[in-house]
Amino acid sequence: MLKIENAIQNNHPNTFIPMVILTALFFILGFVTWLNGPLIPFFEMACELSATQAYFVTFAFYIAYFVMAIPSSWVIEKVGYKNGVSLSLIIIALGAFMFYPAAESRTFILFLAALFIMGTGLAILQTAANPYVVVIGARESAAARISVLGIANKLAGFIAPLVLTALVLSNMQDYTADKIAALDTNAKAAALDALALQLQTPYIFMGGIILILALLVKLSPLPEIELDEEGNVAHMSIFKQITNAFQFPQLVLGVITLMLYLAAEVLAGDSIGGFGKQLGVYGTDGNFYLKLTSFTMTAMVIGYILGIVLIPKYVSQVQALKASGILGFLIVLLIVCISPDIKIQLSGIPALPLVIILVALMGLSNALCWPAIWPMALQELGGYTKIASAILIMGIIGGAIFPLIYGSLAETINLANEADGVVKTAKSGNQIAYLMLLPTYAMIIFYAFKGHKYRSWSKK
Repeated sequence: MLKIENAIQNNHPNTFIPMVILTALFFILGFVTWLNGPLIPFFEMACELSATQAYFVTFAFYIAYFVMAIPSSWVIEKVGYKNGVSLSLIIIALGAFMFYPAAESRTFILFLAALFIMGTGLAILQTAANPYVVVIGARESAAARISVLGIANKLAGFIAPLVLTALVLSNMQDYTADKIAALDTNAKAAALDALALQLQTPYIFMGGIILILALLVKLSPLPEIELDEEGNVAHMSIFKQITNAFQFPQLVLGVITLMLYLAAEVLAGDSIGGFGKQLGVYGTDGNFYLKLTSFTMTAMVIGYILGIVLIPKYVSQVQALKASGILGFLIVLLIVCISPDIKIQLSGIPALPLVIILVALMGLSNALCWPAIWPMALQELGGYTKIASAILIMGIIGGAIFPLIYGSLAETINLANEADGVVKTAKSGNQIAYLMLLPTYAMIIFYAFKGHKYRSWSKK
């Protein structure tokens, strides 16, 4: 507890209350974000989708960050950081409420629209909240403060799939492909309608809670912050600010690294359920695969705790990023090389294929990437910090694009295996498709060792 308190205060006693508020906000952010993992196989069944189509869940959610990042910066410019946080929560709540008509009509496009709206709110929240964490304390311990928020975020990510499974998906074993296929057209439609309607109540309650939090933030003592250290920046047009910001190599390379890192983070959390289902990780309740996202979140929480303990006293955030990239690269190699038939028996849960455990362990290698990349990319940007934060948020597009690529690759390889009649002996496309993450971790390694040091494009 002392370590966490030191990470929060860090000789800046006025940071404690803002950090408490931000920690609560990041819990909500994590809860909303990491519901996507179990929603992917849910929508695949309820809306009768292919595996690739189901990954539009992550695309709709994360593409909002890219589309709304710069507008988010404009919104915050107009209303301020504190009001921006409150506004973001209202938008997230509206997206949650939209699940009601989407479930009523069992229309996938409406679900995607709701997810886009929630992603829009989260884009504003991220754009407003992340600069707070960097500037309210010493910059060299920013990674440790972000790690505190990361624990809240991933703890919520651990809880969210379990809550959703218990409240909504507990009867998924009654909706297997074989059972649904055996029904006539009317009975099938009725069964899938009933499945979709199970989403209504949880999302209505969630939207209500988030609205209350929006009001509490509005009334809270969260201070305004001023990032325009160079007064001339605020008077520039957004386009001019963006153009000037791209003159900083540490920012541009940081955005690329963040984009590729998000591919790894999202796939580690959102693909593990579908991979587990394919490998038959059903458990006694028939839906254990829906809980596998919690394993990835547990690994990330462990990583964040290590960050709080070690950064900056024992390990710099640069060294942490180096270790994260190398560990992730090695884990991906193991995932694609190890036989899915090798299983590990852990106490109290079904026997898990070792490759599933390795996918979850990517959470450990991913945990300290965001906390390290963010302050490194914003270093020495002065008055451009605000627009640079919005540009960094655009890097979250990696979480939108790469899961679709993963789903398409996996489906293509699986279909090829079926056509060749080797589906039982060949490694699945779900497993082989993780190879696409090797360049991700290679870029993280490059940025940690060299990329973050660049201050000029002409002279390194």
